[in-house]
Amino acid sequence: MPQQQPKLEDIYAARQRIQPLVRKTTLEESPWLTSFLGTSTFLKLENQQITGSFKLRGATNKLLSLSEDEKDRGVITVSSGNHGRAVSYVADRLGILAVICLSEAVPPNKVQAIQKLGAEIVVAGESYDNSAEHAALLQKQRGLTMIPPFDDPFVIAGQGTIGVELIEDLPRIDTVIVPLSGGGLLGGIALALKSLKPAIHVVGVSMERGPAMVASLRAGCAVDVPEEPTLADALAGGIGLDNRYTFRLIQDYVDETVLVSEEEIAAAMTFVLEKHHLVVEGGGAVGIAALLYTKVNRMGKNVVVIVSGGNVDLPVLLKVAQRSHPYQEIS
Repeated sequence: MPQQQPKLEDIYAARQRIQPLVRKTTLEESPWLTSFLGTSTFLKLENQQITGSFKLRGATNKLLSLSEDEKDRGVITVSSGNHGRAVSYVADRLGILAVICLSEAVPPNKVQAIQKLGAEIVVAGESYDNSAEHAALLQKQRGLTMIPPFDDPFVIAGQGTIGVELIEDLPRIDTVIVPLSGGGLLGGIALALKSLKPAIHVVGVSMERGPAMVASLRAGCAVDVPEEPTLADALAGGIGLDNRYTFRLIQDYVDETVLVSEEEIAAAMTFVLEKHHLVVEGGGAVGIAALLYTKVNRMGKNVVVIVSGGNVDLPVLLKVAQRSHPYQEIS
């Protein structure tokens, strides 16, 4: 039986289900962004999640929703790094075999983190889409249960728990800015927020290099976009030409999408390191970049930026931090 589009009640059910394994993350005001923008601006720190990114929420909800037979057969997924780490963590806690398919483009620090959790790693192809094709083949050959990285109602509902937390911690929120890749995070948060407070302005942010969901929205259907090297490696990859859930959610609930350059992402990573003493990966910093470079068309009085992950390779962070960026004009 095909699954239905997720609803608000699914997000609340996910919240209760994942609570033992997932941390409620901090929401803190950024005095520097507040001063720069002239509007109260807050950071939702998913980089402080147990596995270093929001992906733990969706992976936990999906794995805990499996039947005993599905768990016994083991699970498989495809990932640009953070989802694979999250699946590996939960599978290890539950005693489930996990196979993680990665492309050659996944940073070494993310591969090593998955290895330490005991998952079986399969590196296949130069791009995310290549590894996704291989994962589908392995699933059939070995009878494994697929844990989709974004286009799945349980995964979306798990990510949507962030939206519920935002409303509870900051009821007066009127703008939220969220990293956008396959759409599980943005779709889940937008569904939660728009269901509870429809007037909230929801913004998705992608990198200029290979923004698959943004290109698909412009085309009116899911399209293939070449994958390019980017600091926002966590956002790399397509949305799937057979996308069933996230594309529609983004169409229905998201008000605005914007793109940021590699230089703007680097500036945001450096800004949050210097001003907040936080380690944030490129994909987690795109929302901050959108604010630093005034890309968002509509700003409310109370703005939240989702800092979606902190699993950046140390040499990359050091190289980025040593460069000069225009953000340094913000004091």
